[in-house]
Amino acid sequence: MDAPAYIARRTARSEFFDVRGLRYHAHVWGDASLATPKRPTLLLMHGWMDVGASFQFVVDALAADRHVVAADWRGFGRSEPPPGTDAYWFADYLGDLDALVDQLSPAQPVDLLGHSMGGNVVTIYAGVRPERIRRLVNLEGFGLPQSRPTQAPKRYASWLDELKTPQRLRDYASLDEVAARLRQNNPRLPPDRAAWLAPHWARLDEASGRWLIQGDPAHRRANPVLYRVEEVLACWARIAAPMLWVQGRETDVAKYWGDRYPLGEFEERLKAVPRVEKIMIDAAGHMLHHDQPQVLAAHIERFLDAP
Repeated sequence: MDAPAYIARRTARSEFFDVRGLRYHAHVWGDASLATPKRPTLLLMHGWMDVGASFQFVVDALAADRHVVAADWRGFGRSEPPPGTDAYWFADYLGDLDALVDQLSPAQPVDLLGHSMGGNVVTIYAGVRPERIRRLVNLEGFGLPQSRPTQAPKRYASWLDELKTPQRLRDYASLDEVAARLRQNNPRLPPDRAAWLAPHWARLDEASGRWLIQGDPAHRRANPVLYRVEEVLACWARIAAPMLWVQGRETDVAKYWGDRYPLGEFEERLKAVPRVEKIMIDAAGHMLHHDQPQVLAAHIERFLDAP
């Protein structure tokens, strides 16, 4: 490759779990024997079109050795998609997470972190299963704009139309092209980190010799289920664990939703969570775990180790 790849300070091993009939993959650092009531297993859940390996840079920046697990959601990375699936349902992510927590730490709560889509899932889960979470970290899991019942007919129609259209993701001729795409998505990503991430974000297809993104194309289909903010906030209100909210200063939410979901509306929603510490990281955007892993790791570690 043109750029030398990042050299990991902590080496992860691959482990597989049976999660609701699917073969789930996770990157694992450290050993379960490191988990204690004051420093339990730390479970990291990635965002949409990302993979668990994406957290390598943050794990490397942690000062203390911990038992850390970064799973690939169903249909991402090396985790299986459901057979014959044509759409993904948010409740299934909650079911998968519950099964993972039960396997990783059946006798004590875990520390739980999620980014973007993963942040949305873990924050709802922390309110549904408050007794299972000791500390909660949400990295830019803003949620979605409020939906209205009148949107349902059009949303269902769009979904039905998309079911008739095969979904596909672009493929790439080389890992250099994959790394370039990662840097196109996030210009702040240094070349060495992009080179390291490329073979985790894509896999070589032996038949074609092309590199394929490790994500089920069905993720691209619209979800026909409306986002009901009232239900989400009811879950958030039941969170018992302290929560750390982390945001990149250069994140522009208008880029995603325009005026349908301004930052001020999210800040009002966040008041539903009983105990929140808010952190803003400079020189970072939405992929803040790539942009400023050392700064982020320091905030996470301080928060997790606080009395």
